[in-house]
Amino acid sequence: MLVVGFPTGAFQANCFIVAPGAGAQCVIVDPGQDAAEPIAEALREHRLSPVAVVLTHGHLDHTFSVTPVCDGDDVPAWIHPDDRHLLSDPLRGLSPEAGRYFGDLTMREPREVRELSDGAELDLAGLTLTVDHTPGHTEGSVSFRHTTEEGGQLLFSGDTLFAGSIGRTDLPGGSMARMTQSLRRLLTLDDETVVLPGHGPTTTIGRERASNPFLTGVAEPGAGHLGRGRGI
Repeated sequence: MLVVGFPTGAFQANCFIVAPGAGAQCVIVDPGQDAAEPIAEALREHRLSPVAVVLTHGHLDHTFSVTPVCDGDDVPAWIHPDDRHLLSDPLRGLSPEAGRYFGDLTMREPREVRELSDGAELDLAGLTLTVDHTPGHTEGSVSFRHTTEEGGQLLFSGDTLFAGSIGRTDLPGGSMARMTQSLRRLLTLDDETVVLPGHGPTTTIGRERASNPFLTGVAEPGAGHLGRGRGI
């Protein structure tokens, strides 16, 4: 299996390209700001053909390049319906600081948009991605799980779970209560599950369960305040 990842744009949001191997079809996860050129370079280097773009949520630092990437390769974008409006009106989901950075934007959806649902299994590029609706950072935040041929588990967690932190919940559509529920759900995964987050380095569920200060008591019903996390 081949996973290529790199940070994009001013907010260093991670973009991932996932394929069974070199010379195969692939899926692009979260093409953020200034992602189109490094995506094209990676596709050439590994001889990959994209079949879809999947989005963990609708924030602009993860979706900025979705329309040129999708329309340029004639592939659909997949997003949860609760975040779909952010594709054409991204400023509705931003903090005031981020909104000032991006300024006036004219955005549109890709030509083809498909909607994700909780528990759906996407069979794309010879891979099966299981969709978990994990709201809290945004209403339509999702995570994608994949089981490798060797039996390992990958989790593309977007801005729900990071190495040593969690997604912030103080933006439009954010909810601390829903974030807590989503984190409890992710913490049911095996400790060996490799987490590829929306920002920062790769980690594992076991490492975060043991050391993430924002997760103290989260697995228990009635867990208290988590603190402010990261994200745009």
